[in-house]
Amino acid sequence: MKQKKRFTGELALVLGLIFNSFASTLMIKSHFGISSITSVPYVLSLAFDKLTYGTWNYIFQCFLIVMLVVLTRQFKIGYIISFLLAIVFGYLIDFFNVNIIEILPNGILLNTIYFIVSFGVISLGMSLLLNCKTPVLPTDTFTRDFPAHFNIPYKRSKTVFDLSCLAFTIVVSLIFLRKIVGIGVGTVVCAFITGKVVSCINSFIDERFYFESIFTTLKNKKANKNEIIEDAN
Repeated sequence: MKQKKRFTGELALVLGLIFNSFASTLMIKSHFGISSITSVPYVLSLAFDKLTYGTWNYIFQCFLIVMLVVLTRQFKIGYIISFLLAIVFGYLIDFFNVNIIEILPNGILLNTIYFIVSFGVISLGMSLLLNCKTPVLPTDTFTRDFPAHFNIPYKRSKTVFDLSCLAFTIVVSLIFLRKIVGIGVGTVVCAFITGKVVSCINSFIDERFYFESIFTTLKNKKANKNEIIEDAN
């Protein structure tokens, strides 16, 4: 059996944030539609365009953390880290949008390539974030902790959450923009196969790597060192 290689959790977190922020903006560029979760900050950035897509993204994610604390009446230190990660994620979105995405040309073939690439990159990013062994973005924290607190099956909670995001996007679109934006064939594709693709990537990665935080590694090294000293004495 081939020995697994160690993958630093913090590196997986950084790569996941970069991949997902880039891919979410590239998916918008494709005009094929975006995922249900990202559709909320996207439609808000169009309806209230004084704030950027990245800004609305971390406002939405921070709102989810506040709602999670209110509904569960629990506060965890990890929520603060998730809050900070949301701000970094929002800034990364605006960075990629201004410096890369806006200068890319459009066309049917190019848009198709954009969607395929963005879907693959975002699936890889999601896999890294799921495996990184560190606090994650508020959207993931909310969909993980809320059903766990109320003993609701994760799949049911995730489905209701996604449908709520889509409903919100449609309502805001029709009221403020007079048309539905952000929802298309890509949204359907994301809804039906993202989970399966991420699962396949997880299996591929799990066969080759194990994830461990830097702090866990240092803690284990210190513990091993103490054991060696005790044995020597």
